[in-house]
Amino acid sequence: MKYLLTTVFTALLGVAAYAQQPQSSGNYDPHALFAPDFSNEPGNLYRSGSGQTGPQYWQNSADYAINVTLDPKQRKISGKETIHYVNNSPDALDMVWLQLDQNKFDKSSRGSLTTPIGGSRFGKEQYTSGYQIASVQVELNGKKIDTEYLVDDTRMRIMLPQSLPAKGGKLSINIAYSFEVPQYGADRMGIQATKNGDIYEIAQWYPRMAVYDDVEGWNNLPYLGAGEFYLEYGDFDYTVEVPWDYVVVGSGDLVNAKEVLTSQQISRLDQARKSDSTVMIINADEVGTADARPKQSGTQTWHFKLKQARDIAWAASPAFVWDAARINLPAGKQSLAMSAYPVEVEADTAWGRSTEYVKHSIEYNSEHWYPYTYPTAVNVAGVVGGMEYPGIVFCSWKATTASLWGVTDHEFGHNWFPMIVGSNERKYAWMDEGFNTFLNIYTTRNFNNGEYTSRRDSVRLIVPFQMTPTAEPILTYPDVLQGYNLGVDAYFKPAIGLLMLREVVLGPEIFDPAFKEYIRRWAFKHPMPQDFFRTMNNLSGEDLGWFWKEWFVENWLLDQAVTTVAYVNQDPTQGGLVTITNNDKMAMPVEVEIREDNGNTSRMKLPVEIWQRGDTWTFRTDTKSKIAKVTLDPDKMLPDYDPDNNVWQPVSFGDQRGQ
Repeated sequence: MKYLLTTVFTALLGVAAYAQQPQSSGNYDPHALFAPDFSNEPGNLYRSGSGQTGPQYWQNSADYAINVTLDPKQRKISGKETIHYVNNSPDALDMVWLQLDQNKFDKSSRGSLTTPIGGSRFGKEQYTSGYQIASVQVELNGKKIDTEYLVDDTRMRIMLPQSLPAKGGKLSINIAYSFEVPQYGADRMGIQATKNGDIYEIAQWYPRMAVYDDVEGWNNLPYLGAGEFYLEYGDFDYTVEVPWDYVVVGSGDLVNAKEVLTSQQISRLDQARKSDSTVMIINADEVGTADARPKQSGTQTWHFKLKQARDIAWAASPAFVWDAARINLPAGKQSLAMSAYPVEVEADTAWGRSTEYVKHSIEYNSEHWYPYTYPTAVNVAGVVGGMEYPGIVFCSWKATTASLWGVTDHEFGHNWFPMIVGSNERKYAWMDEGFNTFLNIYTTRNFNNGEYTSRRDSVRLIVPFQMTPTAEPILTYPDVLQGYNLGVDAYFKPAIGLLMLREVVLGPEIFDPAFKEYIRRWAFKHPMPQDFFRTMNNLSGEDLGWFWKEWFVENWLLDQAVTTVAYVNQDPTQGGLVTITNNDKMAMPVEVEIREDNGNTSRMKLPVEIWQRGDTWTFRTDTKSKIAKVTLDPDKMLPDYDPDNNVWQPVSFGDQRGQ
């Protein structure tokens, strides 16, 4: 009974003390922000509560052997593929699903029918008939069988003659197909005319296995345009047959260089592998000449291989200037940076510096986060504004100087997210676009003594977007986001969130090891948002549920303010008493700069926990004279929508500011 009475008495004292505190403005609710149920679902055998894979984590795999021919006269690709699929799941599969992304460009597709009048980045009134499937054959338990299949928009379902066994069942799928290359393929592929011939940028060019995972089973969202891709990992062996005068660059190693390159070009590539400066493989004067190709008639077949990747892409043209340089990777490893572009854009203000950009972007990210994993890195100039694939990216041939650096750096940053860390882009664009945009902040700051540094990474630039009536949360499907919000919620806002997490909430010494470990844990695997949140929580030692909720789940706003300044015992020499408030739903740690009349300037950092019991906090300073100025967030690292009330100064005669 004594314990109970003491507890009640203590609680009553707390209520009395609280009643003396300034009352809340009503917008901020610590119970909503610091609710304990953000991540209270238990982990399981597949995904741990700590954010790492569980002891029985699994994922299926798909290896591809593909042989196609490009017919420039008909603008058509035709060929065959064999998919070797392994079912590592605990479920026997009666069917498998494939993605047929070329079907988006059919006039009757969901992607076309949901494109606004006048078009958009992901759709124009230019149509093809999509994939033409000539045959589908499966090989299961040693038997080859022509099988029935159903094409549904950008998906194909194949019913199996018998179940594919769980935990290691193997299946081969043989498909003969063709399609017309779209002129403008949703800013992911297409054809660019130049004075020396067309440039073909080819992606989504083979039927691809859909992902079957432990979270949703088959992932079958249709390809509409904004939502990108979710793919299984495997090895690729592919050939591309083109006219004799075409040069092909693609994902992976070119394994038959002696058949498709001249001896001089092979020698130049060997030189480039030893050079930190750009080496010309085909220079502008050689484009279109007989000396640039080993034969002058018929066709040539280019053969590439790439291991442990989720996709491949390639480009072909008779118009390519081609250059290369060595990429230096951790532990003494190397890769090869290359660029392919038309003579029209060879200047040093444009694509003449492309390989320099590729080299720096990959070297910096490899050193700071995780080593680049592919043997080559190719930047291709063409009709595509900016799109990424393993080991190869497509960037606008019109890009110059800072814009070319920016798009090159961004697209190659995608080789970490989602090429190495294989998140579901179709649902969670922010897990690749936003994370990659975060990487771009630091590669840009560190490129060539800050040559292209700009204010685009300024945190407060996000505020106008947050305050629009049509603002949407980051955790919104990309195909659900309004078009004008995609750039904010998929790219900019999550990047700014990670920037604040690194530089304000945790500090680099805590953030960096945790973020690196997230990449290592989920390299070549399929993380979900909770896997990232839990990894960062556990490795930082912090419960960051409040941060994930306010920035990623909700679209809450921040407004911190200095309200009053007083002195201990009314004596400035004994220190100050500064009162600050949190006026809206979002909260963040506080950094305060205090300037005294005696000229001294000092800073204090207050943790986010000051806001756990209310929206008002008073703290004591160690100042020895009158306070001349108090500034919250002096480095402008927070998205405070009313920065005017971040500053307090004594009121002078005739001036009421600072009250």
